[in-house]
Amino acid sequence: MNIGIIGAGHIGSALAVRLTSLGHSVYIANSRGPETLTDLAQKTGATPVTAQEAARRGSDIIVVTIPLKKIPDLPKDLFADVPASVPVIDTSNYYPLLRDGQIPELETGDLTESEWVQQHLGRSVLKVFNNIFAANLENNGQPAGTPGRIALTVAGDDAAAKQKAMALVEELGFDAIDGGSLHESWRQQPGSPLYCTDLPAAEVQQHLASLGTTRTPEQHAQFTANQAASEKQLEAQGVKL
Repeated sequence: MNIGIIGAGHIGSALAVRLTSLGHSVYIANSRGPETLTDLAQKTGATPVTAQEAARRGSDIIVVTIPLKKIPDLPKDLFADVPASVPVIDTSNYYPLLRDGQIPELETGDLTESEWVQQHLGRSVLKVFNNIFAANLENNGQPAGTPGRIALTVAGDDAAAKQKAMALVEELGFDAIDGGSLHESWRQQPGSPLYCTDLPAAEVQQHLASLGTTRTPEQHAQFTANQAASEKQLEAQGVKL
């Protein structure tokens, strides 16, 4: 497949390594220009391009994996020449303390991160790869049927796009679980029991069932508190996102 990756950070780089190793053609972009991606290209085998080229040449799947606060800075015509049938994957997470500052629309819990991204992109998106550490994404895929194989949720509203993304998750070595609609993707956001816990499929399904499909004010408050505690711990450790 031809896969465009917009964002060359931890997740973007990990995906580039794995996808090229599987034989896919990967086109990767960052905000500083393709000339700054020489080392990454040598490491991953991906082709450095501009963001517009990554969107245009990623004719099978496009992955947007940049800090949430940078989403509004993407070119407004980024997907102008991209057919509506091409799935767009969003991997973003909201880190108000460490990186993004407060985004009012996300503070109430009425809107999920990826719904906010979707509004800014003007394009239907899927929520995938946001709830696994990059090193684990790159190194911990296993053949289907392996006991304890990590399961990853795929949330979105386009059934055909979701199936394509789930097939990619499986190819990367993870059990793909239907995470419901994009509005239900709060279940895999920071602070949730599915965030970076690397659970097998059965446990992921149990958590999805117990969480329900409609986020309650109590759940929003609990997840927000969990995330704040996690961000403070990362800040104390000097981690930068």
